[in-house]
Amino acid sequence: MTALPQERRVVTAIPGPKSQELQARRTAAVAAGVGSVLPVFTTRAGGGIIEDVDGNRLIDFGSGIAVTSVGASAEAVVRRASAQLADFTHSCFMVTPYEGYVEVCEQLAELTPGDHAKKSALFNSGAEAVENAVKIARAYTKRQAVVVFDHGYHGRTNLTMALTAKNMPYKNGFGPFAPEIYRVPVAYGYRWPSGPENAGAEASAQAIDMISKQIGAENVAAVIIEPVLGEGGFIEPAKGFLPAIAQFAKDNGIVFVADEIQSGFCRTGQWFASEDEGIVPDLITTAKGIAGGLPLSAVTGRAEIMDAAHAGGLGGTYGGNPVACAAALGAIETMKELDLNARAKRIEEVMKTRLAAVQEKYDIVGDVRGRGAMIAIELVKSGTKDPNPEVTAALAKACHSVGLLVLTCGTYGNVLRFLPPLVIGEDLLNEGLDLLEQAFAGV
Repeated sequence: MTALPQERRVVTAIPGPKSQELQARRTAAVAAGVGSVLPVFTTRAGGGIIEDVDGNRLIDFGSGIAVTSVGASAEAVVRRASAQLADFTHSCFMVTPYEGYVEVCEQLAELTPGDHAKKSALFNSGAEAVENAVKIARAYTKRQAVVVFDHGYHGRTNLTMALTAKNMPYKNGFGPFAPEIYRVPVAYGYRWPSGPENAGAEASAQAIDMISKQIGAENVAAVIIEPVLGEGGFIEPAKGFLPAIAQFAKDNGIVFVADEIQSGFCRTGQWFASEDEGIVPDLITTAKGIAGGLPLSAVTGRAEIMDAAHAGGLGGTYGGNPVACAAALGAIETMKELDLNARAKRIEEVMKTRLAAVQEKYDIVGDVRGRGAMIAIELVKSGTKDPNPEVTAALAKACHSVGLLVLTCGTYGNVLRFLPPLVIGEDLLNEGLDLLEQAFAGV
């Protein structure tokens, strides 16, 4: 898969002296509002390893936030994107189109849930895809209201900040936000007052009641939900919740939008997380894992809904860039060839077994959850369910110092999330989990 040796190596402090020099340059030149989880500067990456400027090799449990699922230098992605670079970098699909864009849309029609006629439009980022899903839903329904859910994350543009639940760091000080956005409860099993077994039925009833009473179902253009909530803490809505919301949308002429930007493309052990409960979204938004690290996103959905926007109403200069489309075709080729859905399921099996043992040993682990290679642990204060962001940060720091890259998330900042590349070797996966266990022992 990659020429980069697939072994952890720590030769300096992390970050090392060269990374620290670059960090000083970065501080002088890059806006302070752009953060970094770990200021080690990458020179090479592939498989399950990131190599930095100091020669350290870190085990990658982040995949650039679920982007490099096929690895950060997958052969088919590099081959196809390189060939396209040599032919032409850009023509703008809205000026003179090209086959790669069409081919990506054909693949999306084939891979996304449902056997109805589908069409797609391509963009650059997840937030752009979500914005365009809203535009399309409004054009189709001739309605304005949009319903989103507690703990949801949908992006950093003005409209998607309004859709996103968490204030800090995403929204604070950046308003005013777009109107006609309404937020309702989600079935967060671990924190549902009457327990996870009741969360699906109770939360869906509450959400539907709020939509009906406070907005009026006939005013709602779209409901938008992540089938596994990413930034909010890798929350899997309790069973029954998604089908109930999808059915309510169908009964009321509301466009049901699945935001699969983080959960799509084999990440949860299925092509799309919606498949777990047989959900067939009207529209599905994708990005992150779609193109092996090149900027590309898509809205895919029922042909009659996708065609509701007038000609010229959708698009953008770089949307569906030819090099990014070539990379996406390489990523999809890799996913099929290596059966990355099966790999994701195996990663889940290994991780959940190991993490269950950690939970058994440490009562600060409140919950182990997730599917495929989208796994998280929620950390709490001993003997309670009170969020413990302090220990979460300390654990992440301890992992980073020994060469394991992990990310945090969660509305309360108390979730360690694991997003290893789907091509990671099992030896590296287990070594990473050893390091995590050592971090627990130390913290």
